[in-house]
Amino acid sequence: MLDRALLAALLLLAACPLWSLPALTGEDPPANAMWVDSLDLGQMAQSWGQPHAGQSVEGNPICLAGTTYRHGLGTHADSRFVIHLGGTATRFAAVVGLDDEKKGEGSVIFELWADDRRIYRSPVMRGGAPPAQVSADLSGAQELTLLVDSAGDGISCDHADWAGAVLYLKPGASRRPVAATVPVEAPPVIASGHSPIPAIHGPRVVGATPGRPFLFLVPATGEGPLTYSATNLPAGLSLDPKTGIISGRLKYAGTRVATLRVTGPRGSGSRSLTIVGGRHKLALTPPMGWNSWNVWAGAVDAEKVREAADYLVSSGLAAHGYQYLNIDDTWEGMRGTDGEITSNAKFPDMKALADYVHAKGLKLGIYSSPGPKTCAGFTGSFGHEEQDARTWAGWGIDYLKYDWCSCQSDDPREPYRIMGRALEGCGRDIVYSLCQYGNAEVWKWGPAVNGNLWRTTGDINDSWGSMSTIGFGQAGHERYAGPGHWNDPDMMVVGNLGWGVNPRPTRLTPHEQLTHVTLWSLLAAPLLLGCDLATLDKWTLDLLTNDEVIAVNQDPLGRQAGRRWAQAGLEVWSRPLWDGTTAVGLFNRNFRAARVTARWCDLGLKGRLPVRDLWQQRDLGEFADSFAARIPAHGAMLLKIGRPRQG
Repeated sequence: MLDRALLAALLLLAACPLWSLPALTGEDPPANAMWVDSLDLGQMAQSWGQPHAGQSVEGNPICLAGTTYRHGLGTHADSRFVIHLGGTATRFAAVVGLDDEKKGEGSVIFELWADDRRIYRSPVMRGGAPPAQVSADLSGAQELTLLVDSAGDGISCDHADWAGAVLYLKPGASRRPVAATVPVEAPPVIASGHSPIPAIHGPRVVGATPGRPFLFLVPATGEGPLTYSATNLPAGLSLDPKTGIISGRLKYAGTRVATLRVTGPRGSGSRSLTIVGGRHKLALTPPMGWNSWNVWAGAVDAEKVREAADYLVSSGLAAHGYQYLNIDDTWEGMRGTDGEITSNAKFPDMKALADYVHAKGLKLGIYSSPGPKTCAGFTGSFGHEEQDARTWAGWGIDYLKYDWCSCQSDDPREPYRIMGRALEGCGRDIVYSLCQYGNAEVWKWGPAVNGNLWRTTGDINDSWGSMSTIGFGQAGHERYAGPGHWNDPDMMVVGNLGWGVNPRPTRLTPHEQLTHVTLWSLLAAPLLLGCDLATLDKWTLDLLTNDEVIAVNQDPLGRQAGRRWAQAGLEVWSRPLWDGTTAVGLFNRNFRAARVTARWCDLGLKGRLPVRDLWQQRDLGEFADSFAARIPAHGAMLLKIGRPRQG
């Protein structure tokens, strides 16, 4: 008698001749079947490149383990393709794996969903590993979804193939499957970032070195004209009542709590600001501002930076705490005969540019490399660290992004230590950003080389796969973050981006953008925009200027959130806040809406507690033991749970 498992396998083979590779490698589809690549692939969403019919994502013949397929879908993680079946299909078949063109690189997971049921999930498939044969029953299914997941380690080299993908149809079916049109998603409802009542926002604590230039723009909103006042400012500092700019030089080390007030036609608002004087007191909250790379890349010039400064103010972003303007690569010129670095023709007068930015109460950042060349092939700082630091200080630079690129050091710490010492002795406070992509566990030694923030990952792009993998991949790093020392998961990818070409809207959906800002705020990550500030629409401005959300990011306690619970693509993260409450994020990483529950036992909470929705800025009531909500696909909810301490 045949073994039951063997009998089931034989019946499967009889029902669908999948394992006969010629049936999936030929020019014509199997009997009573259709190639999936005959559908409209323009409806397929993926994180990089474009899907191709019968070709890999790079446009080569689809090839898995040396076998070439004339038909199939060449895609890239993360990807999603929805097919309306209408009950006409009986089975799906394909061979799945990483295309041979990546020569052993990449890692992905393939999934099939029939309506709301997952009917297939591959193990993690890596480049060079044998492909998998897939056969899935579609009897009665109205919709089929093909998913490729990045396997949680980024999307690099994830060239995924649904090779020989076919749909077997009911005999005599009058209708054929069609690609589903990607629905236009309505943006989530969020509170407006504008109120006519004067209020002060941004960080509650700032630090500086005594004797060095101090600059801080009081972030305040409200119907103007506004006037500013302050009491108990430290010796050496003064406030301009018309501009709200605090400037001067701290005379003494120590901590002073000043009271700031802003007044306008609709009333006044006040808040305390703790000013800390001493060595290594910079970036006591994560830096907020703008970086040129994700929109202008090598096309950046001084005029674009001036325009960005203007828009940072006119858009109201500066009034909510965004105050750094950071020039990325391609500003560098040659060195003079004395070895001093110069700026190129795009930046004819760097000091004049810094003066322009400072006059608005904003701060200017710059970029270099510990190697002889930057990533774009311009002059790096190798061998000229102290000289460059003094030059930047003379120009009035406030922030340095130091990018690994051509550095050849065997010890990744040493080049950053050299520049850290140079900045410490340059005579000006310069926030120090280490950009070496998380190599050698930089979060463990970044503070020892005077780093204020450090990249924990490779470059981000505006795809769900890139943003979510990077953001959710920060779990475990929270123990290394705190005031003056921040994990940096890279710049934000909302608004219009371009990387040097005509800016176009981010590829993140509105719910994905809300997840992005929610997660970065919980992570105490630097909030550095990378978009064209001149083209921000109202919804995006509201997304970026919600002061209750920003307050989570800028919380003076400086505790980065950690993952408290996760199951099947649903996650709950939290961080304690300075006022005794807890910020909690509910996340749905799946492609369908789901209910997510935050349980007090996972959050270290107890009792009946008030819950506030920070994105909508409304109280939801009091809840005992847990709170649950329906979270949209790739969406998030940001809560504040608990009663604030008095005083």
